[in-house]
Amino acid sequence: MDVMLIAAGAVTGLMVGLTGAGGGALMTPLLLLLFGVAPAAAIGTDLWFAAITKIVATRVHHGHGLIDWPVVKRLWLGSLTASALTLVWIKVHPVDHTAVTFLKTAIAGAVMVTALGMLFQKPLHALGRKLRTSDGEHFKAVQAPLTVLAGVVLGVLVTLTSVGAGALGVVFLAYLYPLRLTPPRLVATDIVHAIPLAIFAGMGHLLIGNVDFRLLGNLLLGSIPAVIVGSMLSARLPHALLRGVLSVVLLAIGVKLWESVTR
Repeated sequence: MDVMLIAAGAVTGLMVGLTGAGGGALMTPLLLLLFGVAPAAAIGTDLWFAAITKIVATRVHHGHGLIDWPVVKRLWLGSLTASALTLVWIKVHPVDHTAVTFLKTAIAGAVMVTALGMLFQKPLHALGRKLRTSDGEHFKAVQAPLTVLAGVVLGVLVTLTSVGAGALGVVFLAYLYPLRLTPPRLVATDIVHAIPLAIFAGMGHLLIGNVDFRLLGNLLLGSIPAVIVGSMLSARLPHALLRGVLSVVLLAIGVKLWESVTR
């Protein structure tokens, strides 16, 4: 047992339960910067960490009837297909010195894009609401294909970096479903989409040998009780404020990670 790893798991689990974000965007950089875990192991382990943590959160959300299953299925259509293709690419390009640098750079970029997406979530939601109400027929016509495309983007990012399923997923859904998904439904729907994606990608990384089970066990000891608490509090706390704080933290972490790569 490692107290620091358990604490890191607890903090991340709490954020996942509250906001649906942080499983990869927060945990993977922490593993790289604070614990010195190799990029491939950090990505593979975090995918399983995120999947198991979000399964626990989903049981709480499902009990409240918050999940929008048609939206989840559209996301899966894009994300699982893209994840399979990305795993093939990873298998064909084994991890060497160049690949390690690439992975760290990709993670840093994904974290910063995720943070910026979260910062601009409110304007994007407002834009989506405006388009939905002023040109509803056209907006609804492109809603489904754009949701599948969003799934493709998430599938590539999550499989390659373990980042994006929660944070960017919520941003995409806030824009695409501004009237249909209330904040609690948004969080619950995004979490449910992320689970099979994380398991699918995580299984590929497991077969490649990128999962550290000792590390995973310590993280889950902290995250499982914390994500239950976060999920129970999710509908009662101000989502905008929580995600704003998380986005600023992620942006700072992304910049720090980028600096560590470019030194």
